Amino acid sequence: MQTTHFKKMLLASAIAMGLAAAPASQAEVKIGLITTLSGGGAALGQDQRDGFMLAVEQNGGKLGGQDVSVIIEDDQLKPEQGVQIARKLVNNDKVDFVTGIIFSNVMMAARTPILDSKTFLIGSNAGPSPMSGAECSPYFFSTSWNNDQLHEGGGQIATDQGYKKMYIMAPNYQAGKDALAGFKRFYKGEVVDEVYTQIGQMDYSVEIAQLQQANPDAVYVFYPGGMGVNFVKQYRQAGLLGKVPLISASTVDGSTLPALQDIALGVITHAPYAPNLDNAQNKQFVEAFEKKYNRSPSLYAAQSYDAANLIASAIKKLDGNLQDKEAVRKALEAADFDSVRGNFKYNTNHFPITDWYRVDVVKGKDGKAELSATGVVFKDHKDAYFEQCKM
Repeated sequence: MQTTHFKKMLLASAIAMGLAAAPASQAEVKIGLITTLSGGGAALGQDQRDGFMLAVEQNGGKLGGQDVSVIIEDDQLKPEQGVQIARKLVNNDKVDFVTGIIFSNVMMAARTPILDSKTFLIGSNAGPSPMSGAECSPYFFSTSWNNDQLHEGGGQIATDQGYKKMYIMAPNYQAGKDALAGFKRFYKGEVVDEVYTQIGQMDYSVEIAQLQQANPDAVYVFYPGGMGVNFVKQYRQAGLLGKVPLISASTVDGSTLPALQDIALGVITHAPYAPNLDNAQNKQFVEAFEKKYNRSPSLYAAQSYDAANLIASAIKKLDGNLQDKEAVRKALEAADFDSVRGNFKYNTNHFPITDWYRVDVVKGKDGKAELSATGVVFKDHKDAYFEQCKM
């Protein structure tokens, strides 16, 4: 378990730069950030953490004009660990907000102690379908998406490309099942096989041999983190990439592309974010992120940066007074901040209504592989479950 207080980090940074530390204000907002910082999902969690902390740093250790203390915890991609951390944050640390959470199995477990305590949970990645439908909560907000949404555009892209037979694969957990359900919702052709593999699996040679025998027009996969790196490498080694088109979401992204580079060239992805989105907030975010971390931001970083700015907008609107839960909820619902994704507003279930893009892996001007949004797949897209949410 890792706990980091941002004010200490900021002070150390200030000393290193020869700067004086700013005086603390009379009020401090406590924020717990739960993410995955060890194991196969660590790269995703690192980006989630770094995106959030960049926003805090850009505001001098404050959000919405108030000093903040950020407690960062590693869930180790274990639901039981997530629950323990959640209980600690709300019962011992008395945080005002919890944010983060990469994986849906952790989210489904950790949400209970957080939401039962009427602490606001600002999810910046995992979006299990039950939480956007019948199990929605006035205390939960997402700056990412419902799980299905992330993959619905993949189905639309495959249909638009004219692929008649698709082979689809994902890990066997909540997000994997949501992924393939989302893909099938917008795909109009035949799914020749639907394969679920173990979460954390790293060898896909057997599955790749099986999909070759199925002879599909194209393949759709969802393999986040290290799973995605290994799958794409093995898919390329089997001679399939460039021969059998590969469409994905959260498989080749900003967190995995550094490990894949040219191996991933030609992969088609679907995402609500890409570093080349043409809006002022995104341009300054990408520049600042690359300068600080020496890498391009992923959607995990972007969504977490948005989460920090959403929280900041509510704090500012309420002048730091967070005691009135109903007032906080309304301030968050207003979403009065500039999103790196461009247009951003909340649906009735507290999930975003935003645009979604086809994002291709291409060679950039510097000759390195990069993610580039090439067109809008869905405009102002709503998830499939919001009408089931009764708040």
